[in-house]
Amino acid sequence: MTSANASHWPVHRLTAPLDGPVLGEAQALLAAAESADGTPPVSEQSVIGLRTGGNAGQEVLVHAVYAPEDPFTQDPTPAESGLAGFAVLTRSEAESVLEMAVHPSYRNIGVGLRLATDLQDAQGTLDGVQAWSHGDSAAAEDLAQQFGFTKVRELWRMRLSSPATGASDDDGLPPGHRIRSFVPGQDEDAWLAANAAAFAHHPEQGGMTLSDLRERMAEPWFDPEGFLLAVDAEDRIAGFHWTKMQPALAGHPAQGEVYVVGIVPSSQGKGLGKTLTRKGIEYLRQHGARTVLLYTEADNTPAVRLYESLGFAHWDSDVMYRKNPAN
Repeated sequence: MTSANASHWPVHRLTAPLDGPVLGEAQALLAAAESADGTPPVSEQSVIGLRTGGNAGQEVLVHAVYAPEDPFTQDPTPAESGLAGFAVLTRSEAESVLEMAVHPSYRNIGVGLRLATDLQDAQGTLDGVQAWSHGDSAAAEDLAQQFGFTKVRELWRMRLSSPATGASDDDGLPPGHRIRSFVPGQDEDAWLAANAAAFAHHPEQGGMTLSDLRERMAEPWFDPEGFLLAVDAEDRIAGFHWTKMQPALAGHPAQGEVYVVGIVPSSQGKGLGKTLTRKGIEYLRQHGARTVLLYTEADNTPAVRLYESLGFAHWDSDVMYRKNPAN
């Protein structure tokens, strides 16, 4: 018997939002990959894009490879029995972002290569495309090199396993400030304005819209009590820590996430970020998080030092590759 080879397996080209059965297949593949790897294979934004079709001005394209009934056959049109992997390309006028996920049962047989080749055939060129590798795997690096992609950005995943440091409600807060929870139906507009100000330098986070916010508020993990706001005496938002609980997966305990911490410019430099981070960690611990993780830019030295001072350590990396025309 020869080794399976995905080079001729069928590829379906789809446009999100995906219909119910295909979306279910994609979600099952994502769950299997996350259970095997301990980290999601694609970003939250891509997961939402599969379901909704993306934000205004975006097009979410999906290329899906299906395994034949006999995965060892080289028949180019075999009977389809399972989703082996898919690529999601989110396009807008500003950028094109690519992510891939391969089912653990179909790895190391060319599924990723099949997807990348089909994408290049369909698009004509991959010049300018940015591709994420979550976990910075050797397979993803090899595939990137084959298609002329180079590393342009690195996100660190940092993890805290030691007990959280306790902090009282007013510990470290500027005079007249307090911490309260986000109130759905009341705080959306004020938080969006604070978020845009805090992340004016960060196009992904700073550009979040009301639609983006509502999509995340509709997610099963959303907990308004864990969405902490630091407000002044007039209830204006000075900073925030949006926490997230990730449920336990097979072999992986429940963990918390420092989802977003932001401080508006007028309140920066006062220690508010550290106080909010500590309070969020405390909240996550109280709600069953065995470990707490966060994402930060690898070259953001002040942020890395802050998180290290709280006990976080570098655990893993997500790497962005870009296909430049010269390659």
